[in-house]
Amino acid sequence: MTQIASSRKVASLDPVWQRIREEAEDIIRKDSALGGFMHAAVLDHDRFEEAMGHRIAMMLANHDINAELIIQAYARALKFDPSIGEAARADILAVYERDPACMRHIEPFLYFKGFLALQAHRLAHALWRQGRKDFALFLQSRSSQVFSVDIHPAARLGKGIMIDHAHAIVIGETAVVEDNVSILQDVTLGGTGKEHGDRHPKIRAGVLLGAGSKVLGNIEVGCCSRVAAGSVVLKDVPPRTTVAGVPAKVVGQAPCPEPALEMDHGLDVENGGSGAAEKDA
Repeated sequence: MTQIASSRKVASLDPVWQRIREEAEDIIRKDSALGGFMHAAVLDHDRFEEAMGHRIAMMLANHDINAELIIQAYARALKFDPSIGEAARADILAVYERDPACMRHIEPFLYFKGFLALQAHRLAHALWRQGRKDFALFLQSRSSQVFSVDIHPAARLGKGIMIDHAHAIVIGETAVVEDNVSILQDVTLGGTGKEHGDRHPKIRAGVLLGAGSKVLGNIEVGCCSRVAAGSVVLKDVPPRTTVAGVPAKVVGQAPCPEPALEMDHGLDVENGGSGAAEKDA
């Protein structure tokens, strides 16, 4: 098969990976000094999953566990759960579509610590489910050190998630984050004390969590809701609503069907935002 035919086959079967490869080649054309980096990170790999495992390994390996062990663990995790690669592609598209600072598909793959921390968690979660809990905890620890993102390996995260800026993110052991959620910096999905068992929040699909928001306890943030920046949520949030404040209260309806996709953080008084009647959330 010719190189052109092979390229077309990749594009038809895996358009995200093909786009990343094209962007890597374009980077080399514009700055040849980055050629070695682009080949090692992208172009020397035949498959997206192979490159993803290598990228995680390069970021998290240290003198305790080397890169090859992490690469091998990722390959085994893919056999255990092939959806890891699909979720990573959905996460790249989520960042590209929602973050105005992201101009290319390759950027989250190479540079965005929120995306990279999320993929490290996907590996750690697979290892946790396989009973390799100490390896999973190692990856959690390294991800916290490298990316400032601390996600317990047992936490269950969907796909199409964007963690923007990704500084000081904490997601607890029994937390659930469903598909198409957007999380800004300094967000905590935590417990309320030393209780055991199911003790962390359940974030339903399409939710937007504003910067610095804290959602505490075994509570639910309903589908397509918004939590305003700096809010502390201690009670269930109904679907398609906006909550704000400390403690958070309902201040209106969500301004659009899918807040996580629109990334609209404003509280519009005239359209059911902060001017709406307040009630406990």
